[in-house]
Amino acid sequence: MSEELKLTILKKLDSEGSIEDTTAAFKGVSEEVVLGALKSLESQEKVAYVTLTTEFWTIEAEGKDQLENGSYEARIFEAVPAGSQGIAIKDLEAKFGKIAKLGQGKCLANKWVKKDGDSLVRIADSIVDQVKAGLETVHATGTHPSKDTIKDLKRRKLIKANKTVSYAVSKGAQFSTELKKQATDLTMEMMQSGAWKSAEFKKFNFKSLGVNPNGGKLHPLMKVREEFRQVFFETGFEEMPTNNFVESSFWNFDALFVPQQHAARDLQDTFYLKDPAVASSLPDFWETVKDVHEKGGYGSIGYRYPWSEDEAKRLVLRTHTTAVSAHMLNKLAQGPYRPAKYFSIDRVYRNETVDATHLAEFHQVEGVIADKNMSLGSLIAFLDMFFKKMGMSDLRFKPTYNPYTEPSMEIFSYHEGLGKWLELGNSGMFRPEMLRSLGLEEGVQVAGFGLSLERPTMFKYDVSNIRELLGHEVDLGMIARNPACRLDKKMGREALQRSEAVDEI
Repeated sequence: MSEELKLTILKKLDSEGSIEDTTAAFKGVSEEVVLGALKSLESQEKVAYVTLTTEFWTIEAEGKDQLENGSYEARIFEAVPAGSQGIAIKDLEAKFGKIAKLGQGKCLANKWVKKDGDSLVRIADSIVDQVKAGLETVHATGTHPSKDTIKDLKRRKLIKANKTVSYAVSKGAQFSTELKKQATDLTMEMMQSGAWKSAEFKKFNFKSLGVNPNGGKLHPLMKVREEFRQVFFETGFEEMPTNNFVESSFWNFDALFVPQQHAARDLQDTFYLKDPAVASSLPDFWETVKDVHEKGGYGSIGYRYPWSEDEAKRLVLRTHTTAVSAHMLNKLAQGPYRPAKYFSIDRVYRNETVDATHLAEFHQVEGVIADKNMSLGSLIAFLDMFFKKMGMSDLRFKPTYNPYTEPSMEIFSYHEGLGKWLELGNSGMFRPEMLRSLGLEEGVQVAGFGLSLERPTMFKYDVSNIRELLGHEVDLGMIARNPACRLDKKMGREALQRSEAVDEI
């Protein structure tokens, strides 16, 4: 169709010299198809064209009713009998329904009628229905000579503006009735055969807009992760290296003073590697850790069980990033004393049953603060400041048990949108059995806290099933559509719940 239309345009130009209006010249052919043919011919300089825009008016459904039956005001006027008696307004409303008030208002404004108590009485003997007359002209011609009439009919939503686009075409500098296929690329075959010498190449349009690149988008987890990172950096933390996803049981459990009989080390909770199954060696201080487990030390009686080196060498997918914290605290102990703040945000693995709120792999946010005279009160004060930066000011702390922290606390925040207390994470003071075994000197205390990355992300982006956030069920469109994260602003499920609460009030 396109090639045939191009030839038709060229032949018509050859015989007539110009085409004044493509709509009249090529009836039944859409202007989009005509424009495509003209652009192709223009690129070869065979034609030149200008765009013609014509505005016309069509009558809307309400306008068609008034075109057929008269304007609302004319109907009301005709319903008011001549003489001083008039007609009761309630009778007009009963007869005409909702159009009675509209017509009555126009009649009064035009001074065709007047109010006499609860009735309307004629003032004018006769009227001319200008609205109907204007609609008749628009219906017949598509327009009206009076701009005021068009403006009034448009304001009353009786007519609607429409536009038609067509083109006036003239001959171009390279006009001919012959269509020759233009080459778009200079190929190796053309170079070898010499065909490029006689080939006609299509011109490049350097002003045309390219296709928008379908660039990558940040996953919601990464957006929330970056917000957390900025909060940590603002409060003076250093980021720990977390690229060691496989740890020995020694670093993952034993160095943290977790006994080898602890339930967390069972196969149903931890992923153990099959090949390689064990670490080649343990760090130099492994015997200190063994003694603390078996006999105690630093004020502790230990667990009093035979500690196994083979068990400590078993390789696991790390179950928490506290293993990374243990590495860093041991490294800190090797040099002269200095206070330190470390944080990490990375993936950990648990042998969990996958459901709407649990995955076998998820992200843990962890922070540790090492300093002399660090206390539980210091930790609470810091957590209060830390979570305020994320828009959570109402905190509560509940005592709990952790093998490697004492005392230990669960952190709760009151969620205004949901109207209840939500658990944010866990915290506590690392035990001396862990710290002294890692080599930290007496008097250095370490506070730690951690929370998941997925829970705040699910609230921020209104995700109810964690499998829609991470894994093979993730909707890539959701990733592209979602906005940047603001931890200190209400968004997602938080904003929704807040809005519902306001509506209830």
